[in-house]
Amino acid sequence: MQNLTIALQALVVASVFFVWTVRYQNIVQEFKHYGLPEWLRDLVGILKITFALLLLIGIEHRPFAVAGGLGIAALMACAFVTHLRVKNPVFKMLPSLILLVLSLIIAAINYQLLNA
Repeated sequence: MQNLTIALQALVVASVFFVWTVRYQNIVQEFKHYGLPEWLRDLVGILKITFALLLLIGIEHRPFAVAGGLGIAALMACAFVTHLRVKNPVFKMLPSLILLVLSLIIAAINYQLLNA
């Protein structure tokens, strides 16, 4: 279980960093397209990178992985609802849904390992 959660944490962290650094222009365009303010985009970016860092720290200190997983899951739930609200096609909703599920799995496994 420990190796699984480390792999999932690395996958989620890599995804967040890739989207919010390499593909940042895409994020800017999406937030404009959805009519969301710049301050919200910046806040979401700060929170996602913070929670991703918690997932990295959580490889050695499980409580941080639980917090990071729950934080990313909450943000992905909001992203999924936003995609539903603007009636995006399913393929645009899938990344947020997949990261939501993976983050909940990460939080659950690390929580179980903490209490084992």
